[in-house]
Amino acid sequence: MPRAGLDWRTLHTFREKDRGADFYFACLEYGHVLWQKGFAARALLCLDRALGADLGGTEPVLRECPLPYAAMAWLIGRTPEGVFLGNPRVHFQHYADRMNEPRRDQRRWRAWACWALARAIRPELPADPKHHVVEPTLAEIDAALRQFGHPGEADLWRREWSMVAVPGARR
Repeated sequence: MPRAGLDWRTLHTFREKDRGADFYFACLEYGHVLWQKGFAARALLCLDRALGADLGGTEPVLRECPLPYAAMAWLIGRTPEGVFLGNPRVHFQHYADRMNEPRRDQRRWRAWACWALARAIRPELPADPKHHVVEPTLAEIDAALRQFGHPGEADLWRREWSMVAVPGARR
């Protein structure tokens, strides 16, 4: 459960600070608060920010709170009817294709990994017909996560993808 009293200032305090483990946990925690308040789209953006934290992969927080692929999939699959989520497929497509530094490749391939989850969970969501981009294959996403991600990250994502790729398996 997140601490009581978290609001936008939770992440705002990191504007001039290191965006490492404390930032990562703050993003997860504040995303949880936003979800509880019914702000699914904003919670999804907090998970995006968590995936962009500057972590090396060995931080203790990752043992207790692994990279939020499962949380992302859960949020996309469990957003109630009528609660604004936007179109996660388009969001991640745009995010991946327009990624800037720092750690551009790592963050880009994490966005594509989330895009693949969104497509599996919500196959009815359309792509952006005005945004022409070459969509990667699952094998390309996997290989890139192995190259640019943390040790074991591709396996973490693959486990989650396998849970959502089979209709009725989990969601």
